[in-house]
Amino acid sequence: MADKLILTDNHADNITVLDGYFRVKDNFDVIAREITIGGRHSKIYFINGFVKDDILEKILEFFLKVSPQAMAECASSRDFASRFIPNIDAAVCSSIEHFATDVYSGQFGFVIEGFGEGILLDTRSYPSRGIAEPDNDKVLRGSHEGFVETLLCNTSLIRRRIRDRELIMECYKIGKRSRTDVVLCYFDSRVDKKLLSRIQKKLREIDVNSICMGQESLAECLVQKQRYNPFPKIRYTERPDSAAACIYEGNIIVLTDNSPAAMILPTSFFEFLQDTNDFYFPPIVGTYLRIIRAVIFAMAMLMSPVWYLFFSNPDLAPGWFSVFTVKEPYSIPVIVQMLIIEVVIDALKLASLNTPNALSNSLSIIGAIVLGELAVEANLFSAEVVLFMAFVSIANFAQPSFELGYAFKLSRIFILIFTALFDLWGFIISLLAVIVTIAFTNTATGKSYLYPLIPFSADSLSSLLIRKPISKNNT
Repeated sequence: MADKLILTDNHADNITVLDGYFRVKDNFDVIAREITIGGRHSKIYFINGFVKDDILEKILEFFLKVSPQAMAECASSRDFASRFIPNIDAAVCSSIEHFATDVYSGQFGFVIEGFGEGILLDTRSYPSRGIAEPDNDKVLRGSHEGFVETLLCNTSLIRRRIRDRELIMECYKIGKRSRTDVVLCYFDSRVDKKLLSRIQKKLREIDVNSICMGQESLAECLVQKQRYNPFPKIRYTERPDSAAACIYEGNIIVLTDNSPAAMILPTSFFEFLQDTNDFYFPPIVGTYLRIIRAVIFAMAMLMSPVWYLFFSNPDLAPGWFSVFTVKEPYSIPVIVQMLIIEVVIDALKLASLNTPNALSNSLSIIGAIVLGELAVEANLFSAEVVLFMAFVSIANFAQPSFELGYAFKLSRIFILIFTALFDLWGFIISLLAVIVTIAFTNTATGKSYLYPLIPFSADSLSSLLIRKPISKNNT
């Protein structure tokens, strides 16, 4: 079987093996056509829809003009490529598996009688949508471009912003069946070399059939599995300007074909406080936004548990808390109301995702208002509970990371349940458990998740919390 995976000088055998490998008779989109180049029998292979028709026609037109005398002067496929394909990205290979993989990825391949190697031309053109701004990572000012599902388009968007020889982009093919292209982007003089070699080693050792689910499948292969820890170890961005800025800072960007999201490694907890908008405003405004975001983060996780703690223990509550206490009896216990609303909020999110775009915003808003108002009027839910949970729901949208948002949500539910079961001690123990979980979580590099707080670094912490002006040292 090993010799059948190598092209030989026998053209008939090559055609038989390639036709069988590509299963030409079974696939309507695999185009295989015999042509004559310089008096020699040849056969071309490509995937319909990946190759640009106008470029293909010009290439074939040029090949058909090659004379038998000129062809006789070519001793191999490499000679033919160097003489007759000077201005196109061309490659020569003898491995049938390599040849087929490149054709399946969109390249144009052909074999010529008498040559023991196939020739591949990069003339691909993937179906692609526009580089519109991503819906979940918008800015008021600045670039409104976003990554798309086409890998080459994403790498060009980064190259457009970093015109430096230090920018390195390494390509890997992951998956025994999918052979998905994965690109590692980093700035050679600023990247952590130990982290880089660790990720490179992991990419080479990934042994899976497919990563068709994009960056999440790849993330599970790169990062140590965490079954019960909800806090994310990887940040994602769909913005090329954010990705370029992270590369300048020494981070590693991982791009996956068929996915518009870029993975940012490494990531610590405090880096989620940053947002692209911070850098498109003056430093004082960016600092204010970061402080507000940090306060909202804390309130999103602690506001409803603290409210319930004061509600169930009035002797612990301050005097002003009487404004927010439940004043009427309700058939459903308050803790059950809060947990039900947590589930209902996610149900509304799922309903919004599965609703056509023209109706999703209207139905989600109307559904939330109608459900909340009817529940209060029917004395099922307290107006104070609905108010606090509505604020918590809105606060989750203050940060763009869905993964961190759900980590806060699960932590908040955990603290709520323990507070309901064990009152003040339950609140303290559950809060400490969440803090310990964050403290003992490691980043992809093995460092503390709470860096630069643990271990403490004043300069790094200030740069994360305070938006500093651009200078020679941080450009």
